Amino acid sequence: MTADAFVQGLLLALQWPSFGYLLLGVLIGIWLGAVPGLGGIIGIVLILPFTYGMDTLSAFAILLGIFAVTSTSDTIASVMLGIPGTASSQATVLDGHPLAQRGEAARAFGAAFTVSAFGGIFGAVILALSLPIALPIILRFNNPELFALAILGLAMVGSLSGRSVAKGLAAASFGLLLSTIGYAQDAAVPRYWMDQTYLLDKLPLIPVVLGLFAMPELIDLAARDRAIARIQTDRTNWSQLGQGIGDVFRNWWLALRCSAIGVYIGMIPGVGGAVVDWIAYGHALQSTRNPETYGTGDIRGVIAPEAANNAVRGGSLIPTVAFGVPGSAMNALLLGALLIQGLQPGKPMLTTELPITFAMIWDIAIANVIAAVLLMVLANQIAKLSFISVHLIVPGVLLFVFMGAWLSLSEIGDWITLMIFGALGYLMKLGGWPRPPVVLAFILGSLMENSFLLSWKIHEGLGWIDRPIVLVIFALVAATLVFSIRRNRKRDRVEQEAVAPAEVHEEPPIPFASLTIGLIFLLAFVAALIPLRHWPTLVLAFPLLAILPGLALSSSVFGRELVAFPHINALWREFVAMTEVRRGAVLLALCIAMIAVAIFVGQKIALVMMVAVYLARWGGYGWRVVLPYTIATAVILIGIYDRVIHIFWLKPIFSQVIQDMIPQWMPEWLIL
Repeated sequence: MTADAFVQGLLLALQWPSFGYLLLGVLIGIWLGAVPGLGGIIGIVLILPFTYGMDTLSAFAILLGIFAVTSTSDTIASVMLGIPGTASSQATVLDGHPLAQRGEAARAFGAAFTVSAFGGIFGAVILALSLPIALPIILRFNNPELFALAILGLAMVGSLSGRSVAKGLAAASFGLLLSTIGYAQDAAVPRYWMDQTYLLDKLPLIPVVLGLFAMPELIDLAARDRAIARIQTDRTNWSQLGQGIGDVFRNWWLALRCSAIGVYIGMIPGVGGAVVDWIAYGHALQSTRNPETYGTGDIRGVIAPEAANNAVRGGSLIPTVAFGVPGSAMNALLLGALLIQGLQPGKPMLTTELPITFAMIWDIAIANVIAAVLLMVLANQIAKLSFISVHLIVPGVLLFVFMGAWLSLSEIGDWITLMIFGALGYLMKLGGWPRPPVVLAFILGSLMENSFLLSWKIHEGLGWIDRPIVLVIFALVAATLVFSIRRNRKRDRVEQEAVAPAEVHEEPPIPFASLTIGLIFLLAFVAALIPLRHWPTLVLAFPLLAILPGLALSSSVFGRELVAFPHINALWREFVAMTEVRRGAVLLALCIAMIAVAIFVGQKIALVMMVAVYLARWGGYGWRVVLPYTIATAVILIGIYDRVIHIFWLKPIFSQVIQDMIPQWMPEWLIL
């Protein structure tokens, strides 16, 4: 029966007009994934109202087209800018961006897009074959197992994303602490909200992610005044693209294993999309004999996470359609679409409606293939961007970063959050502190707290700790930490004395920046202890789980570095004398000034002014470049964000004055 339904699902996915809607969804998804800060959620939210009058197959074709391919096109930002386009592309940054820096962006794209298509197709096949045996396993994953699996994800990202395991785990603890801001899970008790109503409903994800990843990379590019690629290669982009495709076939066994990991992790509600790329990356690193090349531009570090994060989409549909338990915001929207179409999640979707379930899985697989082919055609041109002046890239990306952050809650707090975490992320980048652990812990924090509290209540304390699956996962956590410590020691011993000309030297951490971040984390954990005495036990339990290890780890790192670098004044003078640091501070000041201008005269005017000032001052361009660029900026702001997305704009202080100055024949929305 399952095999027949699998074939019927394929035929349903290929019939017209649903296939046409799938193509439209793919095009929308490619654009949304490529622009930092947008992502598939916005696309599904915008399209969902239009599906009311559609037939079931067409409605899900366009929605799943968007849902599937954002995890393919987000590779563009990860490779070119070192900015994860979505949460599931964080691990791709580690090796994808170094490849772009040494002029091999096309090779990274060739491998990523090929393995994305492979992961989508293979994921569908594996899912069909394993559906009968997978459901009982899924049912065994209750709250204790979800909590343990999240711990495994944090252990992997904390220990694999930098040269110091202690720094990575301290950063993860800091991310968990950030996730506790706002009302507690178990009671209406506000935590760490600093009397700001903006923080009562927790810190918004998008400004935090864009601040930690996008702003530091853009500041670094602008401050160092160089193209993305630091080395010009003799090979053409087409030959690199072919090499990337060949890399996938040479590493087919790795791609196959990581695709399977993606499917099965995706089946676990609430965890898959956030940790799957790190679990796949950790598996790839632990299963090789030369792990020291990872993080420096190893193509396997692109293949593993990209195979997994594309296969995870199909797997994540199972808990949504089988149990009505969406594992992410996008899955929740798809569940809403399911109900709109009169379909009930549960047993019918796995029996009488099984062909529709498989049609949805096939939509995801086919969308991945179509997106991979389209992006492969465009990869040559995209890769060329790594060699052009960075000053033509930075202002445009800054525009999308600020608007992506604004789309979160449409409050000025979104931009303030962006700048705070932008400055923090830049210091972390300079000081060699890994940023992915902060983001992943922040994403998983709410899920972990909920799972922990429910486990505590149901099992009356820690009675769940000896469950078989929990013990297996904790054993994997221990193995991951031991492996990572041994790997780092080996890499320190075998410090590369001679680096091949094509390789990119890793930027050494700046001691003052590293000490500053260590002190910030240490003070944050100490300050977080103060209000605990006023909270009930179940309200303070999870923050304490973040604070205690974070306090121990950050104080250890800070103390060790303070002993190694005791002359703080000399480090400070060296830090402020660095040209890159001064230029980075100026760009941060420009962004802060733009926010101030927006408060007084409006965001459209302020953003256009920021782009014009950057091009004229930083890039040194004349009006022939500045004028069309700023006009394009205004068109994007008005045409996309105002007329299409219909966002809520900030009402400036001088709005009435500006309204009085606008001619009667001119629409007000062109300016305000």
